[in-house]
Amino acid sequence: MSKSPTARFSDRVENYVRYRPGYPLEVLDLLRVECGLLPRHIVADIASGTGVFTRLLLENGNSVFAVEPNPEMRAMGVQQLESIESLQSPLQPNDRFVSVDGTAEATTLRSASVDFVTAAQAAHWFDLPRARAEFARILRPEGWCVLIWNERRTASTPFLRDYEQLLLTYGTDYKEVRHERTTATIHDFFAPALYQERVFSLCQRFDYDGAAGRLLSSSYAPLEGHPSHAPMMQELQRIFRDHAKDGKVEFEYDTRVFYGHL
Repeated sequence: MSKSPTARFSDRVENYVRYRPGYPLEVLDLLRVECGLLPRHIVADIASGTGVFTRLLLENGNSVFAVEPNPEMRAMGVQQLESIESLQSPLQPNDRFVSVDGTAEATTLRSASVDFVTAAQAAHWFDLPRARAEFARILRPEGWCVLIWNERRTASTPFLRDYEQLLLTYGTDYKEVRHERTTATIHDFFAPALYQERVFSLCQRFDYDGAAGRLLSSSYAPLEGHPSHAPMMQELQRIFRDHAKDGKVEFEYDTRVFYGHL
């Protein structure tokens, strides 16, 4: 039986922190230009996880409510963002960062309390009708909703084609959670309001250990003890040997940003 969305990453937090891609800085440039994002704006970063996108917002000067239901991910997010506090003052805590035990459907935040709601690499896990209602509740009038995904390219290189086949063969529920199946629901999420989409490129280069960590950071990759784990790792070794250049392989992504009012 598949784990609930809020528990899927509890046993792979370390790999998630080390090997998941970040987000292009062009995303913040887009939000500044298209949505008027300013450092004074308050943001609710929903399903903030280990704080990858939260960090960008804090470094932009924003105050952020980092809403995350998974206790292991939330604790790691707090740990990862301690360095942001040191950028402010060694004598005072960073009151611009608040870690919140909540979900997309029940954030616990006050109504009309934030200027932006963001969700990076997460909205495919939400109950979208309930999440939309909750986001509309906590957003101030004319506030912005921003949904972001890093979509790994599946066929742009021989390595990525083989990697995709590996996931189709050994992934526990990969077909059900592939992001291209979930971004198709974006129109219904924003409707009847209008929204816009922008796409940016992103790339990670890994040696074998990094490629293995990237694979095992995914919720659908069977971990040690699962009968598919060993053959999956053997197949990863094979395709790495076949495709590595200068000892590394490349993971290419399209970073998709959907933004609009609710």
